[in-house]
Amino acid sequence: MSDIASLVTKMEKHNSIFENSIRSLEVPVCAAFKDGGSIAPVSFEESAESISTKDTAKVNEQFPKTSAASKNKVLSGKGKNASPLKGKRVAVLFSGGPAAGGHNVVAGLKKVLGKDNTLLGVKAGPKGLIEGKLFEITDEAVAQIVNTGGFDFLGSDRTKIKTDEQFAAVKKTCVDNKLDAIVIIGGDDSNTNAAILAEFLYSGIKADGSGVQVIGCPKTIDGDLQIGDLLPISFGFDTATRIYAELAGNILQDTPSSRKYWHFVKLMGRAASHVALEVALQVKPAIALVSEEIAEKDMSLAEIVDGIAQAVVARSKKGINHGVVLVPEGLIEFIPEMNTLIQDISDKMAADAVEVNPLSIQDRVVFIPGKLTPAHAKLYHSLPGYIQEMLVADRDSHGNLQVSLIPTERLVIDMVAVRVKELDPSVKFATQNHFFGYEGRCGAPTLFDAAYTFNLGLTAGSLILSGKTGYIASITNLNQGGCPIALPLSGLLNIERRHGKDEMVIEKALVKLDSPAFKYFESRRAAWAADDLFCSPGPRQLWGPAAMQIPITVALNRNYASLGFKF
Repeated sequence: MSDIASLVTKMEKHNSIFENSIRSLEVPVCAAFKDGGSIAPVSFEESAESISTKDTAKVNEQFPKTSAASKNKVLSGKGKNASPLKGKRVAVLFSGGPAAGGHNVVAGLKKVLGKDNTLLGVKAGPKGLIEGKLFEITDEAVAQIVNTGGFDFLGSDRTKIKTDEQFAAVKKTCVDNKLDAIVIIGGDDSNTNAAILAEFLYSGIKADGSGVQVIGCPKTIDGDLQIGDLLPISFGFDTATRIYAELAGNILQDTPSSRKYWHFVKLMGRAASHVALEVALQVKPAIALVSEEIAEKDMSLAEIVDGIAQAVVARSKKGINHGVVLVPEGLIEFIPEMNTLIQDISDKMAADAVEVNPLSIQDRVVFIPGKLTPAHAKLYHSLPGYIQEMLVADRDSHGNLQVSLIPTERLVIDMVAVRVKELDPSVKFATQNHFFGYEGRCGAPTLFDAAYTFNLGLTAGSLILSGKTGYIASITNLNQGGCPIALPLSGLLNIERRHGKDEMVIEKALVKLDSPAFKYFESRRAAWAADDLFCSPGPRQLWGPAAMQIPITVALNRNYASLGFKF
């Protein structure tokens, strides 16, 4: 084997030149965790700030132990923990879809727990917790995953722990493995499950009558797990949007080069348009749709299509027969007429599950309309066949429509093409469609996400060593050194309609139309539509001039003085 062939072979199994370099990269750490030249756990004290929702009174009734213990007060990290707990056996798991930086949460946990405690990994997410698939995480293993993307070290799944049998299995896993604490890394649904587990495991688990601590960490590339200044963003969002922005920037550079295509790009983000808004602010496309605005203005699909077609015709008259349109993944659920239709279909599918589940998609297309209101049945029949089929497809494990499978961008293209011809038959309208989804979930984390997640791991571990349970870890003051805090999970819960019944959930954070980020976008989009004012943000960086950049939406909404973060 030649020398170069041998070198390339050595790159196998996550040993590329890049991966080996980033594993040795030191990430910034909040001052609160610094103890001379080492890292130490912080202590926490109750702040004056409490959090609640419209349903807090009902939540407190269903979560009497954790809500009483936390009093729904925010905890602030306050100095070194002089007497951290020792001998703790802590399990960590990933839940839901992957997001860049998850491995650094594990690394932060391992670091702060130190040699006086044991960190166990749970294989395959909540399902692995039920099945008791745990192993001890060593320093050597952490050294191989730090700063790397993906969830492959542990794996993940979307199992929701909710049945008596599942709770009993989790209790058995805790007892069999002598667990003192569990850290759940996930999004809003996963942290809802963390809140439920924290209540269930609060006491009466171990032989002495004590319980098992549960701490959550905010993960989702969609950016829909955020609570103002208390939880400014979920991890993975920055990396995903930087990846999507790089790809969109490349396409935007291509459009005036070839001068003949309109590119319609669907971006991940089922329940909110944070990803689409952030990417739009990064690249300045001709058109970007924000689902929340469409819902607020009660826009129909026809109105959306007309707006895009008008822009296509106007640019064509200036000799610009190209452009990029950003479409949020969950657009179809935000169009009011479509949203009520989808809800009606979901309710009927849940109510008639015995009849519906065995049916093929083709048979469901025939069966479901007969169960709908006359108005919804009429709207359903007006849609293209490929959309009808997707609307009656199986829901995900959380009861949600699998919008990623719906070719929304294709539907918009087909309708815009018809409308453009109606407005001006001479306009050239050649199109390409894309879906940026999985490409953004497992890339190597940006420096922001690498640092943010490592510090989240330090925070989660510190909460455990302080004896806390039923909290989600967070870092605030992202541009001023960072401050570890913790939010009571019970204080975040609302009542929502799921599977045809009311359930306790953490409400998804939507794009606020009065936010500085949206207002800025609103002020500039007409100019972007009129001319090619796009820019290329380039690739994500772990070092270099753009490495310290924070998400633009976060910087605008938090009124930071610059786009840089500082830990």
